[in-house]
Amino acid sequence: MKRKNNILISPVVGFLAVLCLLFMAGPIDGKVPRKKKVRRKAHVVKVVPQQKQLPQEDVIDAFGDSIASDGFVADSLISDTLANDTLPWPESLRARIDTILKKSETIKTSQFALMVYDLTSDSLLYAVNEKQTLRPASTMKLLTAITAIDKLGGSYQFKTYLKHTGAVVDSTHTLNGNVYVVGGMDPRFNRDDLIAFVESLKKLGVDTIAGNLCADRSFKDKDLLGEGWCWDDDNPVLSPLVYSRKDQLMEKLLSELNEQGVVLKGEIVDEIAPSASYIICSRAHSIDQILSRMMKESDNLYAESMFYHLASLRGKPARAAGAKIQEQNLMRRMGLDPSHYRLADGSGLSLYNYITAELEVAFLRYAYENSTIYNHLSPTLPLAGYDGTLAKRMKGTKAAGNVRAKTGTLTCVSSLAGYAKASNGHILAFCILNQGVLRGANAKTFQDRVCVAMCQ
Repeated sequence: MKRKNNILISPVVGFLAVLCLLFMAGPIDGKVPRKKKVRRKAHVVKVVPQQKQLPQEDVIDAFGDSIASDGFVADSLISDTLANDTLPWPESLRARIDTILKKSETIKTSQFALMVYDLTSDSLLYAVNEKQTLRPASTMKLLTAITAIDKLGGSYQFKTYLKHTGAVVDSTHTLNGNVYVVGGMDPRFNRDDLIAFVESLKKLGVDTIAGNLCADRSFKDKDLLGEGWCWDDDNPVLSPLVYSRKDQLMEKLLSELNEQGVVLKGEIVDEIAPSASYIICSRAHSIDQILSRMMKESDNLYAESMFYHLASLRGKPARAAGAKIQEQNLMRRMGLDPSHYRLADGSGLSLYNYITAELEVAFLRYAYENSTIYNHLSPTLPLAGYDGTLAKRMKGTKAAGNVRAKTGTLTCVSSLAGYAKASNGHILAFCILNQGVLRGANAKTFQDRVCVAMCQ
């Protein structure tokens, strides 16, 4: 009997043991997947980096081109992730740029060209696709500025003249003739200049103009837009008589004459001033004043004005073709073949401009080797982290205050070219052209990282 009892008790104990184990393992009724929270928590963790309250610099991936960072690159991120700085210079620089190119998603999905030249040691440091023709956007202004300073000179002035024909009858204070405004395509012509014109006319004793108020537009051709400009862009008007960025100088002058009590009996007409006309007043602005806004703020009107003044050296009316010839002649002096490039305008607005990183660096080298050009050009270039179109870029990095460069932006096009000061004191000339980039911020981030690498 005892043996039988043992046999009966054993299954009961075993059954209880199995139930205990199942209880410890948890339910098996199929409801577990709905009750477990682990997967949801993992999903929440993934979206934390997108929180709006975090400062932008706190969420930048050192190489994540998908993050729009307005070009900011944290210096600590670069130093932590790039090549070993124990390498001798310039090997360390090449290694840093190699790493940037290897990690960048932007250049994997778009076209780009890069060239870095050591001006101090006169040697090429880095080049990728440097002979590939791409659109330069506003870095085209570098070619315009360098050629203009070279050809026009550092003391050149942009002038507008007020002239007259006929004589002044003292008894009636009447000018028996016409008044001419001879346009010089000065984009800085402003209200002060307008008032000076009226005051100079009154000093002649004139309060009545018997003739016409004539607009002399003979400085340039009649084209008001550049070759290859998009109709829906905010294009500047290419007029020799521009005022407040519009072709309205004559109307504004007439309004000021009326306010000052000077009566015009004639009307506003287009007419070239005779060679025998007399100069009443002239107003001028220096090439440095034009260059400053042209480069710091990337002003297209100022660039086109510079372009046509360069063209005017080949005769008037000035034509775009004349400016292109000047640039092409300079290319030949550099040992480059102009037929390898396509030039259309002076500002970079045109979709017909096609140049290379090699060409832009060649122009930068030429400027650096000619102190007159460099001394006029360098102060006008935006300074990284401080002013112009680079005021918000590269802040807090080694590039801030050490990169002076011209930016360029068109739809799907971004570029940067200029000078950088390396940590060893060497001055570098560089050009970065990005094309086919759907998000401009990604290209700017890429460019900024290269700049930081050059300055480390």
